[in-house]
Amino acid sequence: MHALKVLLVEDEARIADFVRAGLAERGFDVETCSDGDTGYERAAAGGHDVILLDIMLPGRDGLAILKELRAAGIGTPVILLTARNELGDRVTGLNLGADDYVAKPFYVEELAARINALLRRLSGDRHSQLHVGTLVLDRLERQVTCRGQAIELTTREFNLLEYLMRSAGGVLTRKQILEHVWGYDFDPSTNLVDVCIQRIRRKIEFIDPAGDAGSPIESVRGVGYRFRQAP
Repeated sequence: MHALKVLLVEDEARIADFVRAGLAERGFDVETCSDGDTGYERAAAGGHDVILLDIMLPGRDGLAILKELRAAGIGTPVILLTARNELGDRVTGLNLGADDYVAKPFYVEELAARINALLRRLSGDRHSQLHVGTLVLDRLERQVTCRGQAIELTTREFNLLEYLMRSAGGVLTRKQILEHVWGYDFDPSTNLVDVCIQRIRRKIEFIDPAGDAGSPIESVRGVGYRFRQAP
């Protein structure tokens, strides 16, 4: 089994050395960088199992890095490290797509346990498939099939369809979709969500033109969209 690859973005050398040494003793392969701009570039390049991200950084701060990663469709698990153990920071980070947070000061044993628990949880989640009606979405392979035929989706389209299928039967507002899939604050004048929905519908209908009583993605007038539950 390969060593878990960790990217640590932390500008305090003492903390970075302490965390790197402690995690290395526990079998992790740790890469470090000390500023936000480099941290974003390394995180966006991929190849890490988890990212440990300090909030206060020179260059981009941790929350800006997190927001840009999620907006780009990069789903690498992120644990925030922060000395500012305030509710507002935690809530903001989690809403932007962080998977967990650890407040300084912390023990490396706790951090290692959090990493392992997070990756166990996400591993179980990502190996599962979503089945709704004629559609099957495989989170691990990042593939979607309809009646056994593959549907080619962009990363954004895949993330949007997964969000809808995970919430099948419930109504998602355009604001919720925009924040979850694009990482943007709501702009009432944007039609990003509607355009992406139409592209997904066309791809599904190309394979399944009749469908089961129409498109599985329903428009809810004045609110947003709902993925129909299978009858």
